Amino acid sequence: MGVSHREYLAPEQEPVAGISVVSLEQAVAAPYATRQLADLGARVVKVERPRGGDFARGYDHTVRGESSYFFWVNRGKESPAVDLKHPMTC
Repeated sequence: MGVSHREYLAPEQEPVAGISVVSLEQAVAAPYATRQLADLGARVVKVERPRGGDFARGYDHTVRGESSYFFWVNRGKESPAVDLKHPMTC
């Protein structure tokens, strides 16, 4: 596993520190891109559906019963569950 930028950059050196990203994402490309932003200092909020969340959680069950890939690609992110179909949340 590679070393994230956060492990060797001081907070004032993080290139995108102070930027917030809200992402509705699943699977591969978008989660990887936002992980890169999180590694470079951005606050990333990955919005997941309330029941089940991102389907990548079920790719395998190696880390606390969830996917090792999911934990790798979503490190450094906040992940609230939001029901975007419910009128009270919009």
